[in-house]
Amino acid sequence: MKALDFVNLLRKKGFNFITGVPCSYFTPMIKLLAQERSLSHFPAVREDIAVGMSAGAFLSGKLPVIYMQNSGLGYSLEAFASIHMIYHIPALVLISFRGPQDQGMEEHQIMGKHTEDIFKSFSLDYSILDKDIDPKAFTAIKGTMLKKKLPYFLLINKESLV
Repeated sequence: MKALDFVNLLRKKGFNFITGVPCSYFTPMIKLLAQERSLSHFPAVREDIAVGMSAGAFLSGKLPVIYMQNSGLGYSLEAFASIHMIYHIPALVLISFRGPQDQGMEEHQIMGKHTEDIFKSFSLDYSILDKDIDPKAFTAIKGTMLKKKLPYFLLINKESLV
């Protein structure tokens, strides 16, 4: 999916606060967000800080998006468990699905192999974005996130956002 189309879809669906830790999978989107003035974009230095910022944004009336690598998911699980899951704070969480497509980068293989297991063990809703996302499916994702008042995780494969 074109990063511009994805950013426009976020805007159209009411997401208006974006934070996270950069990953090369998100480069096209991050470049657009750096130029975008209608969406609040605040890069974070650590994943748990992005999780905290998104909670504050939601409590102040914003609809947040967080982005990070799946290795950052492991690092930030405590923040999700102690903030978003306890206080029922929704957020759309974009996770770069590092591992399977990163041959030669062994540091991503183990986390990539177990990312979906983490979602299942914490009973977190997720889906995988390969190339395109149907706007109706995206509406359902947002609906699930808001109804359950919990984060919804969208795994982003390599080159899914171009």
